[in-house]
Amino acid sequence: MNDFVLSPSSGTLPAMTDTTLLATPVPVAAASREDQPVKVRARDVNVHYGAKQALHNITVDIPDRSVTAFIGPSGCGKSTFLRCINRMNDTIDTCRVEGEIIVDGRNVNDRSIDPVVLRASVGMVFQKPNPFPKSIFENVAYGPRIHGIASGRDDLTAIVEQSLRKAGLWEEVKDRLDQPGTGLSGGQQQRLVIARAIAVNPEIILMDEPCSALDPIATAKIEELIDELRANYCIIIVTHSMAQAARVSQRTAFFHLGRLVEVGATEDIFTNPRDTRTQDYITGRFG
Repeated sequence: MNDFVLSPSSGTLPAMTDTTLLATPVPVAAASREDQPVKVRARDVNVHYGAKQALHNITVDIPDRSVTAFIGPSGCGKSTFLRCINRMNDTIDTCRVEGEIIVDGRNVNDRSIDPVVLRASVGMVFQKPNPFPKSIFENVAYGPRIHGIASGRDDLTAIVEQSLRKAGLWEEVKDRLDQPGTGLSGGQQQRLVIARAIAVNPEIILMDEPCSALDPIATAKIEELIDELRANYCIIIVTHSMAQAARVSQRTAFFHLGRLVEVGATEDIFTNPRDTRTQDYITGRFG
């Protein structure tokens, strides 16, 4: 598909609001297998916006075929680090990234890596659904077409259907593929965006607050989808909702003031954190 080659890489989760987090035990997502290989390996990552340092010496391993959640207060560096993985920070003139982010043995910051090609392998879903002002079909077909993945119209049609099925949207839109993607509901738009990301055969899917603009029903559908997709993808999600992190992730990383305080199995982070700052954040003492 491209020069940035990556190696080949459920159930329904109950809805819960953060207000019930401390009063009711949060069902923690099933743990990932201990033998899962590392997909993303970050070493001493520092990020500067001009004279201001946003991230300090971030070192973390993120496993394949699982969901890793980044939690922490607003402005703590979660999204900044997420954007380092597919070099979205390159679009910010004042941003400078130091350190290594290794994906399947290759440093994504190496000059030989084309960021456009990288982003086909490391897809991203943003906070607000952002479908293209095109038909539902063309939203999904756009990536495979520009990256030369489809060999013809029939192949392209098959990719669109497969991607919409994986995103749990096919049955809802199969009879109106020629209608604008912007005409869908918020939750449907977000699933369309996920289908668009899947269509270019990514290895990693980054999600930056993917449910914050959605209602509880749409949020539950997205969470169910995340749980299904983790069988085939490395998923990294930034979320302000600790309950959501507990529901969908197998590993959780807690950020505070631009530093990675601790990372571990989600159950351990929420029930037996090693750092008092993590404990204070989870119990609502700050945040």
